[in-house]
Amino acid sequence: MKKEYLNPKALSKPGAYTHVVSVAAPAKLVYVSGQVSFAADGSVVGKGDMRSQSEQVFSNVTDALKAAGAAWSDVIKLNGYMVDMTAENVAAYREVRARFLKPEQLPASTLVGVTRLVQEELLLEVEAIAALGEAKPPRGAKPVKAKKKKRS
Repeated sequence: MKKEYLNPKALSKPGAYTHVVSVAAPAKLVYVSGQVSFAADGSVVGKGDMRSQSEQVFSNVTDALKAAGAAWSDVIKLNGYMVDMTAENVAAYREVRARFLKPEQLPASTLVGVTRLVQEELLLEVEAIAALGEAKPPRGAKPVKAKKKKRS
């Protein structure tokens, strides 16, 4: 599977993301639902602290990716939803995020401000899409061979 990281000259120079990530098929796609700063027991980690919540959120995304056999290097799209987009909160988020992503493989990315998440104490939610390896057919499935066209 081939991934291309593209930043067209006609677009602004991106900071901590890539404008376009192109994936040549076939690939296994992994969609990670929005992760918040819940610990395994369901408690909120880092109430009122964007850095602590970012740490927990990115840890949760890491665990979700691992469960599907993926890693951060496979992430091609990242969406973040932040309740209070002050410069300090955005900086804390970006500092934590940078520790998980390689500068040469920055995913396409969006960060938007929202008025509220599912619980009032939550400050951040992050979802991811990863593409890895060659897609494998389900167990027991036989590969389909392309039929040759007859020339007339």
